[in-house]
Amino acid sequence: MFPLFLLGIALLIGFFLLARAFVNADPKSLARGVRYTTIGVTVVVVVFLAVTGRLGAAMAIGAFVLPMVLRWRSIINRVRAAAGPSDGQTSTVETMFLRMWLDHDSGAMSGEVLRGAFEGRMLNDMPLSDLLALLDECRAGDQQSAVVLEAYLDRTQPDDWRASGSGDDNSGERESGGKGARSGSGAMTSDEAYEILGLRPGASVEEIKEAHKRLMLKMHPDQGGSTYLAAKINQAKDLLMRS
Repeated sequence: MFPLFLLGIALLIGFFLLARAFVNADPKSLARGVRYTTIGVTVVVVVFLAVTGRLGAAMAIGAFVLPMVLRWRSIINRVRAAAGPSDGQTSTVETMFLRMWLDHDSGAMSGEVLRGAFEGRMLNDMPLSDLLALLDECRAGDQQSAVVLEAYLDRTQPDDWRASGSGDDNSGERESGGKGARSGSGAMTSDEAYEILGLRPGASVEEIKEAHKRLMLKMHPDQGGSTYLAAKINQAKDLLMRS
């Protein structure tokens, strides 16, 4: 039984090592590769044990690995979050309901739902109907999350989501950026500021200015960006320039 225990531990360690090895890879390709690799290895091991007459052990390993396979997206994104920004190429902003990433080069946004009915889901993998349901949940619980999600929808499928009528619910809030968006209010730590600008702690003044300029070109409201995110970017720059 002890060798089987070691096999299970080896599978678990291998899973996380694989995730960390490709933590900076494209999220969709990475998640798909990890999922298929985990499923393939598990199937081979379970079939081998079943054929050799150890069906009980096969069932035990299957029960051990199955929950990880079902939660693979959430696990991958927690590994990505723990690794921090990737060489200044990605900014991270977190609200009550969402953790969002902005790619500096492409301007592409992605995100993970942190709480509520869609907790653990990736925005890129959610159909429009689920995104609109999440938007209603954010509007009811946290205006900052709603503003960020609206910015994501504006970038990914502006015509579809506004045609649904959901874009008119908070038109006044959007014009002003919402309560939280107007001032970027709320205490911000230096670590959060570095994450927002996609920088590592100790970045130089020149790096801070360059990151701020690059992000504002993509996220300024005049360029179709989010007032809330622009306010957070400005707040992050101001904090780091004073420190």
